[in-house]
Amino acid sequence: MSDFEDFGLISIMYHRFGESKYPSTNIQMDVFKEQLQIIKNEGIEFIHPKDFEKSLSEKKTSRKILFTVDDGLLSFYENAWPILKEKGIPFILFVNTREVGSFNYMNWEQILELSKSDHVEIGNHSHSHEYLVDENSNVINQDIIKSIEIFKKKLGKNSDFFSYPFGEYSLEFKRIIKNLGFKYAFGQHSGVIDETKDLWELPRFPINEKYGEIKRFSTLVKTLPFKYKKIKPKNKYLIQSKNPPRVNIEFHEGYKNLNQINCFSNEGNKWRNSNIVFKSKNVLEVNISEKFIGERGRINCSLKEKNGFWRWLGVQYVISEK
Repeated sequence: MSDFEDFGLISIMYHRFGESKYPSTNIQMDVFKEQLQIIKNEGIEFIHPKDFEKSLSEKKTSRKILFTVDDGLLSFYENAWPILKEKGIPFILFVNTREVGSFNYMNWEQILELSKSDHVEIGNHSHSHEYLVDENSNVINQDIIKSIEIFKKKLGKNSDFFSYPFGEYSLEFKRIIKNLGFKYAFGQHSGVIDETKDLWELPRFPINEKYGEIKRFSTLVKTLPFKYKKIKPKNKYLIQSKNPPRVNIEFHEGYKNLNQINCFSNEGNKWRNSNIVFKSKNVLEVNISEKFIGERGRINCSLKEKNGFWRWLGVQYVISEK
């Protein structure tokens, strides 16, 4: 008998392994090994990508985690892949096709080696890995079509899984990804996957030297899904006239302690406790008083549960220069 009705599915994302020159996207190998040990000690099961669709419709009465890696960098192949292979840990490796075989990136021979493993899914991460969210529909469409063509030529098929470059997307980008046949698309906003999440806006916890230190990671693996019906504004791409946004979150019924929720945002380029107001029992308004500065605006909401667990919901907005 589990402590919670539904643990959801935690998804974690890595880039570089043992490349200390890039702390914002790197994890040190000793820390990475300790993270894997924490997952094992907590009794959390790694989910296979082929079981992802089935898992979405099920309530997870045991704890599960999805392991993902973006970009297909050489340090992953040299440092992390041997460990994952030895332990039989399943994962998705998202590759951007233009960079394959270039300096510090895996080549197609190495990617093919991984693709032949029963534990590996090679996911699509675009062709160019440019800031596609700022481009027009034709540019986005052509970039993704090119990556699909290369996938089919090199691997024999395209993947059902897509990862947005930089985790950034708009309603139009999402529409293109859906129309091109992808079943799932991941961002880089934090949160736990459950059946209420949009299949083309799936959350992941980014892991790096800052956000992967052991104390934080131990908390991360004890996060629970925060189920909601809708979030406004629906478009996560904000033009300046809509910045700051008026954010409303309609949660599912059944959270008895919802009034104890805390939300934080990086409005004004400084993380702070957000001013929140309940418009009704399950509808929360997050009042952002200052504009988001820079490329991304983030809101994170958490709710403490028993036994050291937390419900967690992250929302990310891409800020247009226009």
